[in-house]
Amino acid sequence: MRIMGLDVGSKTVGVAISDPLGFTAQGLEIIKIDEESGNFGFDRLAELVKEYKVDKFVVGLPKNMNNTSGPRVEASQAYGDKITELFNLPVEYQDERLTTVQAERMLVEQADISRGKRKKVIDKLAAQLILQNYLDRMF
Repeated sequence: MRIMGLDVGSKTVGVAISDPLGFTAQGLEIIKIDEESGNFGFDRLAELVKEYKVDKFVVGLPKNMNNTSGPRVEASQAYGDKITELFNLPVEYQDERLTTVQAERMLVEQADISRGKRKKVIDKLAAQLILQNYLDRMF
């Protein structure tokens, strides 16, 4: 079973994929989107779903630290609703609090990557962390 993890932002969607057994997550890519113009990257997502034979999605929910939901949670849920409609695949949600902070820390402390380069990979790494947290919780 291949599971795709998504870190949905207002300008990009970080994408990760599980291994076929569902034990590990690997970052795939970052899809550029534009919420204002209605471009949500679904064409590219469809290509990835077909290529990796995805069975399920996990979408990160950016809840506030006090466990309340804000506009980004609503946007992520709307994105999840749309991919359910488009791909007829189940969508689950994973709390993503601090995953971007964790990803940034990993890139700075462990990889010593410059700020400019971090921006190019941070969402992909955040998607990987979201998916890995989900996989760890499930198995």
